[in-house]
Amino acid sequence: MKFISQILLFVVLAAGTARAAERPNILWVVSEDNDIFLGCYGDPLAHTPTLDKLAKEGVLYERCFGWPVCAPARFTLITGMYPTTCGPAEHMRAQGKIPDWLHGFPTYLREAGYFTSNNAKTDYNSPISIKDAWTDQGKTAHWRNRPDPKQPFFSVFNHEVTHESCLFPEKELPLDFSPMDPAKVRIPPYQPDTPEMRADWARYYNHMTVLDEQIAVKLRDLEKDGLAEDTIVFYYSDNGGVLPRSKRFLEESGTHVPLIVYFPPKWRHLAPAPPGSRIKDPVSFVDFSATVLSLAGVKIPAYMQGHAFLGGAKAPANEFVHITRDRMDERYDMMRSIADARYIYVHNYRPDLPYVQPLEYQFKGRGYQSWARMAAEGKLTKATAQFWGQKPTEELYEMSTDPDSVHNLAGDPQYREPLERMRAELKRRVVENKDNGFLPEGSPLEGYEASHKAGAYPVEEVVAIATKASERDAANLPALIEALEDSSEPVRWWAAQGCTMLGAKASAAAPALRKHLGDESGAVQIAAAEALARMGMVSEVLPVLEKRLQDTVTPQFALQAGNILDRLGEAARPSLPVMKEVLAKVGNGGNPASYPAYITRILTHATAVLEGRDVALVYP
Repeated sequence: MKFISQILLFVVLAAGTARAAERPNILWVVSEDNDIFLGCYGDPLAHTPTLDKLAKEGVLYERCFGWPVCAPARFTLITGMYPTTCGPAEHMRAQGKIPDWLHGFPTYLREAGYFTSNNAKTDYNSPISIKDAWTDQGKTAHWRNRPDPKQPFFSVFNHEVTHESCLFPEKELPLDFSPMDPAKVRIPPYQPDTPEMRADWARYYNHMTVLDEQIAVKLRDLEKDGLAEDTIVFYYSDNGGVLPRSKRFLEESGTHVPLIVYFPPKWRHLAPAPPGSRIKDPVSFVDFSATVLSLAGVKIPAYMQGHAFLGGAKAPANEFVHITRDRMDERYDMMRSIADARYIYVHNYRPDLPYVQPLEYQFKGRGYQSWARMAAEGKLTKATAQFWGQKPTEELYEMSTDPDSVHNLAGDPQYREPLERMRAELKRRVVENKDNGFLPEGSPLEGYEASHKAGAYPVEEVVAIATKASERDAANLPALIEALEDSSEPVRWWAAQGCTMLGAKASAAAPALRKHLGDESGAVQIAAAEALARMGMVSEVLPVLEKRLQDTVTPQFALQAGNILDRLGEAARPSLPVMKEVLAKVGNGGNPASYPAYITRILTHATAVLEGRDVALVYP
């Protein structure tokens, strides 16, 4: 029987290879952390001749949107699903709870006879099977490793030269061209014009040029191997960024990424328009997997939430795209956005939290350090203070006239129609997706199967109370107090957060909040404690936060408690011994992308500020 099974497997694979013989090769050349800093996108300072030529001979997408950070972005790219459907995949590094039937889309290419290679990142924020997805995986993965040179391939190459970390070293890497003059760069109005900010911008232009040279090498390799005429090439960036207020944010600077697709003449019938065309229809990362399968002639699984924008299964153009933002490393926040061909809309569900929190990795950048210095010295202007302090509940920007996203139109009556239209679309998306970001991290309701189970929790009610909470309107307090007694954990959690956002205006909710210091949900306990602390009842809630900080069963709750203790600043001084005790137990946290490491980071900052070894950020 084993021998017969082996023969059958050989027949299936051979048939797959035969079927794939007349299918195109597909190559993804991917950069990291960059916006549209390319000549072909109109940047006058960019020196990117290779990518400009690729755009001239291919198709450029003017409105491609990606996630604002890498791991949730890669989940979206590999699955064709929103990370919010499989919580906690929406957070910056976590393990999304996925259903057994979910595969990385290259698995379907392999089944159709493709060789798949990935060089080299696999932080998919979930236990997606890497073995099933990739024939060849790692730093040496390459289409050249195919056992049969006639086998079609799908190959991915990540180019790390533009990653955020390129801004951290004091010295620039050796360059074989004249570096960018910092005096020539344009500083957007929301950033302070400091020497450090100019130096970061100049360095980033240098690295975009190096990236362009690296991609030129890959394209020459295709030519040398005689594969250029059979290979469709995608170039895109894995997320927006990385200069201050870009990566990790949902404004255009954090989500608008370049996308160029080149079709050789043999496969030009699959292109949406002639060479040199610019496509205005919005697309996003959730569409990429379906698009590659469509180009390869492979059936698109029904569960995929994106739509193919190329190939035989091309779908009608998107009217909207939807992007999300949740915890970034050790710091919590929650934002959701909708974009169309003209506007980008952002809803901030924790507008009381400042745009810029003291996130440890982010503040390795000297541009951010200089922004903090200017804030501490009281030198921020109205423009540079706009994205430093607390957030408005809603933001609406017209992208073509305001690419810097500095003129918020959400309160302008002239833009009521697009505001309401995009607000309604956002509500539809988060309800349809059973958006797990509306659940506390660590909740038993997280994950695809738990959150999609019939009657698991009242999704529309949760979204409605979260929206009321984010409005910071005292008129909503009666509804928040009523919601504190709801049987559903996320409803109570958002009701408590709504009281936090109202601060002293929510004092009438204090008796109900006190009761929930003993709630069956640790997340609700923590949220109730923060609400009472905002009302001045700090001594009453510190024991609750200390207990949760020491929670080794649910480290997500420990991280949430650590966030609140850090935000309390001097008021949390009585808890300093417990924070130091937990810090000593956790140590360096081991894996830098883990809950223990994030707990270490948050407590390192909190204790350093309390002991005078660091200073808290100063906000307007």
